[in-house]
Amino acid sequence: MKLLRSLLFYMGYLLAIVVAAFTLVPVAACLPLRHRFRVLNQYNRFIIFWFGLCCGVRYRIEGLGNLPDRPCVVLSNHQSEWETLYLQLLKPPMCTVFKKELLNIPIFGWSLRLIWPIPLDRTNPSSAVRKVLTEGAERLKAGMSVLIFPEGTRVPPGHRRPFKKSGIHVACRVGAPIVPVAHNAGERWPGRRLVKSPGQLTMVVGPVIETEGRRPNEVLAEVERFVETELARISEVPRPAGPDEPEAKVAG
Repeated sequence: MKLLRSLLFYMGYLLAIVVAAFTLVPVAACLPLRHRFRVLNQYNRFIIFWFGLCCGVRYRIEGLGNLPDRPCVVLSNHQSEWETLYLQLLKPPMCTVFKKELLNIPIFGWSLRLIWPIPLDRTNPSSAVRKVLTEGAERLKAGMSVLIFPEGTRVPPGHRRPFKKSGIHVACRVGAPIVPVAHNAGERWPGRRLVKSPGQLTMVVGPVIETEGRRPNEVLAEVERFVETELARISEVPRPAGPDEPEAKVAG
């Protein structure tokens, strides 16, 4: 049954890409930047709805009231494709930092180019960091929020990867607030797997973390602490121990 539901989901997924290519993308290309998000995000909304309907996934989103009324840096753990879609809806206009190869995907890459992202060349880490710092600050000053996955790549549930500091440095450079986010989307939409899993998908939006006048290492520790604490609470897969933890955290 899970396989059939997953196949039905992907049929709608592929159809939505084709429809968006001939409707949403051409319309968005003719609009000012901020209005493009309203148009293109209709695709995100549909995929999130269709995924929940087809695959038996229930959504629980906590902490939306924590979002500030000014541009911020959103730092989230990265487990699947789901959060890349949903987080675009969190606080538009939202600029996303991602690997530049995504721009080469037909249709999908076209729409990404329209919303002023920050594509990175991961073969040149030092150049990538400089680009995030420079262009991230520009986006924030222009009134856009910035979405960064500080782990740098997808990390499966039950695994752990140290957070990188680039998002922290961007926020500290301009004094922008940070919004930490934790979720268990990879348990419902596993990366690089066809079959999806029914159940509850929980995302937690944390309280604002102010950065003005603070040291990046201090802010980084606070972000990681929030994400790991929430993952231990909402995950069905046991969390591994961190470098300073004697025992692994277990959900519940």
